[in-house]
Amino acid sequence: DHYLDTCAELGEKPNKPYSGKLTLRISPSIHAAIATAAETSGKSLNKWITDTLDQVIHAD
Repeated sequence: DHYLDTCAELGEKPNKPYSGKLTLRISPSIHAAIATAAETSGKSLNKWITDTLDQVIHAD
């Protein structure tokens, strides 16, 4: 792979690809609160978390 060869030539560590899957541990009360927020907004839990994280990342 050209990218990996170039990184090796430059002595740089290649960027690791991400799978898009994330496992995290949260308290039951936070889990309940975000499940309620997702349901109230008519979104799946995954969609609600994704949208919320996206808003935080792109907030000015």
